[in-house]
Amino acid sequence: MATVPARLTAADRREQILAVATTLFARQGFQGTTTRQIAERAGVTEALVFRHFRTKEDLYWAVIEAKIQSNSAKERLRAGLKMSGTDAEILAALAQEILEGRAKDQTLSRLLLYSALENHRLSHRFFGTFVAGYYEVLADYIQRRTKEGIFREVDPLLAARGFLGMLVYHSWVQDLFGGRRYQDLSVQHVSRTLADLWLQGMLRPTGANGTRKRRNGNHSTSEELNRVAQS
Repeated sequence: MATVPARLTAADRREQILAVATTLFARQGFQGTTTRQIAERAGVTEALVFRHFRTKEDLYWAVIEAKIQSNSAKERLRAGLKMSGTDAEILAALAQEILEGRAKDQTLSRLLLYSALENHRLSHRFFGTFVAGYYEVLADYIQRRTKEGIFREVDPLLAARGFLGMLVYHSWVQDLFGGRRYQDLSVQHVSRTLADLWLQGMLRPTGANGTRKRRNGNHSTSEELNRVAQS
């Protein structure tokens, strides 16, 4: 006898709709994807889609939230900045993790680019609830290193945007714009290079004796500088 396929639970059906919507939104954008297409691809009625998600905009935001939660990038960034090692080692390791993660899955990048290009208000909502907090985690690290006399005085949020911006743009060039076909760069090489370039602009200028000048005009000893750099 033929077996009757088990009916999906409401939670499973919601996840199925989300998975289909994620693929279509990332491929076609918000404007280019209809709820009818999502329903047909998921094998459900359009009415059922709206039973789980009140509006198409709610569905789009649910897709973005699900990608953010599965990515957990901010938590990993915070943990990475607490690792032991020099600033160069910590930042290169973070850069490598970010670039490797983005190379494996460009879905979130595509969703956000479509949102921004379509001038959709969800792109602003995303920035306020996720991206801004991501910058703030790195900005806290920059502020701490500035107080310790290692980094020079800069706008910490702008400096954080500069570091992360280098990584995001490189990721776009390689994985979205096809740059990998022309220059397949090692992730390790890119991570070390970009971290070093950023640090060269961030380190406080050294005095004549090779020590770094603090804001109050005093100098840190070589022993103190080495201790702080490893903290």
